Amino acid sequence: MENTPMKIENFKAEYSEEGLKEKLSKIARKAGIKVVYAVLVAYYAVQSDAMSLKDKARLYGALGYFILPVDLIPDSLLGMGYSDDMAALMYVLHVVSDNITPEVKRKAEERLRSWFDVPFEAPEF
Repeated sequence: MENTPMKIENFKAEYSEEGLKEKLSKIARKAGIKVVYAVLVAYYAVQSDAMSLKDKARLYGALGYFILPVDLIPDSLLGMGYSDDMAALMYVLHVVSDNITPEVKRKAEERLRSWFDVPFEAPEF
C-alpha cells in the first residue's frame, strides 16, 4: 500500500476540475442527464473522506477517461459516442458504491437540478 498515493497522482494527471467542467458544459444535453449525474457523483465522491485511496484512484481514472478527447468510441458518433464513457463511469461507481454517501448523492442531485430544469430520478449504482 505504500505506493498508493503515487498511483493516485498518476490518475490525477489526466484529471482536472477545469477540464471536467469544460467537458460537461460541452456535452451535457447531448450525452444525457444520467451521464452528467454519474460524473457529478464521481466528482463529489472523490472529494469524500469516505473513499479509500484505492477507490479515489479508480474514480480519478474514470473521470480522466471521461475528460480525455481520445476514447475507444469517439464522442462524435451520434448515439454511441458516450457509451464507453458511461460504461467506465457506471462500472467504477458500482465498484465503489458502498462508499458513496447520501451526502455525495445529494450534492450531485442539487447541482444537476440547478443546471437543468427537468424531472430526474437518480439511478442506483
